[in-house]
Amino acid sequence: MSDLVAELAAQGLALSAEERVRLLDLLLESLQQAPPGANEDAWSSEVARRVTAHDRGEGRLYELDEVMTEAARIAP
Repeated sequence: MSDLVAELAAQGLALSAEERVRLLDLLLESLQQAPPGANEDAWSSEVARRVTAHDRGEGRLYELDEVMTEAARIAP
């Protein structure tokens, strides 16, 4: 680790937990390869695809109670 990286790491460790999470989010965001807005565009396309599939009668819809029960089973 370079001196600068070691210094920054030490400073980062001195931050509060909330500040470290914010810093981590900023650093991870800087590594993303997708241009700004690409994720939103991808989600919009996926939502449109799912709505179209639903309108054609494809797929299965789940009741909220079923989803919550399964989620509680997986992650109690």
